[in-house]
This record gives sequence, structure tokens and C-alpha cells, in this order.
Amino acid sequence: MSSTYRIFLTSSAEKALKKLPEGDQRRIAAAISALAIDPHPVGAKKMSGFDSLFRIRVGNYRIIYQIEGRILTITVLKVGHRRDIYR
Repeated sequence: MSSTYRIFLTSSAEKALKKLPEGDQRRIAAAISALAIDPHPVGAKKMSGFDSLFRIRVGNYRIIYQIEGRILTITVLKVGHRRDIYR
């Protein structure tokens, strides 16, 4: 039986999510919620140079998150358009 992860959003990730169009907000929120069940969904990529940072793609947007496996938490660090997210 697998455990579900608790999900936290940084204040900057929450703020960025609220600025997006409503349809995109829903799709991204659904993707973030799905991370609680499967923190490594199909298409998740490990960020080079970091041990526990991953990114997933939702349309033209990216979600950058950190997995803390021992305490079963996922912290969403950034949400943004693919052209801006890595700056």
C-alpha cells in the first residue's frame, strides 16, 4: 500500500498560480493534486544539479517541485510559463 504525500506551495508559487487564466489554473491545480498520489508522474524530469528537484509540464507551463521522501511531503517551489520559469 502506498502512502499519499502532503503538498505545500510556497507563497510565490501560490501567487503565480493565482495570476494565470482560470482554465490553466484548474489544469495546473489538478496536476499538483495528482503529485500526492504519484510524485514521479510520466514526463516528470529531474532537474540537473539538484538531488530532489523535479519539473513537470502542463501545457506551456512548468511546475518545479521538491520531494522529501522520508517525511512524505512535496513542496511546489515555482509555477510559471516555460519561457520565464528558469530565470
